[in-house]
Amino acid sequence: MYQYSEFDRQFVRLRAEQFRDQLERWQAGQLSEEQFLPLRLQNGWYVQRYAPMLRIAVPYGEISSAQLRVLAHIAREYDHPDAALLAHAQATQDELQASQPGLTLAAPPLRYGYGHFTTRTNVQYNWIALTKAADVMDLLASVGMHGIQTSGNAIRNITCEALAGIAPDEIVDTRPFAEITRQWSTLHPEFAFLPRKFKIAFNGAAEDRAATGWYDVGLQARRNSAGEVGFTVKVGGGMGRTPIVGSVVREFLPAAELLNYLEAVVRVYNRYGRRDNKWKARIKILVKAEGQKYIDAVEAEYAAIVAQDGAPHTITAAELARVQAGFVVPALSPAGIPSEVSITAKPYQRWLKQNVRPHRLPGLSVVTLSFKRPGFAPGDADAATLDALAELADTFSAGEARLTHEQNLALPWVHASDLPALYEHAQALGLVQPNIGLLTDMIACPGGDFCSLANARAIPIAAALTEMYQDIDEVTDLGPIDLHISGCINSCGHHHSGHIGILGVDKDGKEWYQVTLGGADGSALSGPAMPGKVVGPSFSAAEVPDVVEAILDTYRAQRSSAAEHFIDTLRRVGHEPFKQAANGARHAATERRSHARQAEAATA
Repeated sequence: MYQYSEFDRQFVRLRAEQFRDQLERWQAGQLSEEQFLPLRLQNGWYVQRYAPMLRIAVPYGEISSAQLRVLAHIAREYDHPDAALLAHAQATQDELQASQPGLTLAAPPLRYGYGHFTTRTNVQYNWIALTKAADVMDLLASVGMHGIQTSGNAIRNITCEALAGIAPDEIVDTRPFAEITRQWSTLHPEFAFLPRKFKIAFNGAAEDRAATGWYDVGLQARRNSAGEVGFTVKVGGGMGRTPIVGSVVREFLPAAELLNYLEAVVRVYNRYGRRDNKWKARIKILVKAEGQKYIDAVEAEYAAIVAQDGAPHTITAAELARVQAGFVVPALSPAGIPSEVSITAKPYQRWLKQNVRPHRLPGLSVVTLSFKRPGFAPGDADAATLDALAELADTFSAGEARLTHEQNLALPWVHASDLPALYEHAQALGLVQPNIGLLTDMIACPGGDFCSLANARAIPIAAALTEMYQDIDEVTDLGPIDLHISGCINSCGHHHSGHIGILGVDKDGKEWYQVTLGGADGSALSGPAMPGKVVGPSFSAAEVPDVVEAILDTYRAQRSSAAEHFIDTLRRVGHEPFKQAANGARHAATERRSHARQAEAATA
């Protein structure tokens, strides 16, 4: 994985020192809350529903064992609310739980002492006191980590597919381009105060595994007829209140021109993007409103950058080679770790099929560890697990791991002969659920349990569905299904792109949920990126599990064969049968609650 230069390391250390000074001046009353707000946001520090939330950048998802150990230390020593805060938060959650109509599923207790893997390969903590923030930033800087531009109206953490550099079907390893873009965009003075946040994603395979259609800028690697590397450039994708799939503005951009063209794209947005209404300030609104006029303005700006400015950000062959040298195959330990796992056992074979992928190098495999465990929210890793992951990375994957868009963790350099031993070690941690790409490999944001923007909780819904579908035979029979849950319209859980999407909404001060069907992220399974369609009015929290079950029962009844995937059946038969099933489940749940109330009244 890429190693920061001494300049990078010094930069991160100095940034941590600067933040400590800012924090101390705020604590001393020398900076007001208003003055301190943008300073903490620029370093990834939010204030959420109950406590501060820290977001840490993991560029293009690559993370080392040393970094995992520091994250474990932070979780263990710093991610703790005091007793009064925890009691207040739990009481608030219990009150909300009690207010929900007919809800019989218990919400998981509020947890602390863990990190949360996000859909954009960041790591978040939910309980670190601001008084300890500078100490945490120093710890992160010691291993080259930070929270720079994980918040604010700037270019955010650069992402790319988790299989970059290791997939057999790869066109181009996009990690060097992602790293060059990270260096260019970090503290870019012209783009420090954009109209709104700005996200860039790279994809290097023919299959879009980075959901590039849903990004402000999505970059799909290509080779032209001459074999030259370039990118198809999509601009204006995004979810939120107005889900829009990005528009292609350049079919083939030579790779050397990447930064010059990005500068034009962002500069035009910075100039014309709305600043009077934050809900209409994302670049997707500008692209949708202006269409070809926006593309023409970008091309004119790009031409000026090349002709008048001399194309100052052209990526030279020497610069590309310098960065590519940081992405060489690591030194691998010898294979042959002993194991007592029976390789013919059904659980191991099922895991091998579902969680292990081929590698571009003979003799190696890519292993995805599932962070969709009973008792944990999707993407949560406590301190002990983070320490254990560091050990797994050192033992089996040359000290490297990767966070994935689906809130899991992959080990990219595993000897195929060591798979039984890795399975044995990961099984002890509860990380071998053979559900990657299946129903219970769900995406979910933290929702109303932590986020002050959320209308409803996502974690209890995820827990209820996980509990319902513990039979791995049933989950396997259902086949590939993307289930995404968001606590509000901001769509941090990417509900718009789920085959089944669940969105928390507020209704009369209570938690309700909309269900959408037919969303897609652009992968080979899902097809071109598109938002799902709402199947009916909102459902109560108590009704959501029944609604999902009815939808899946309808799929089983409607599919042409066991081999037809959910998304294909939905597109073949249309939404109506599923909509009827969802509404039927609601009526049945209402009747059950009515009978229960009548029985309770009769015995009172």
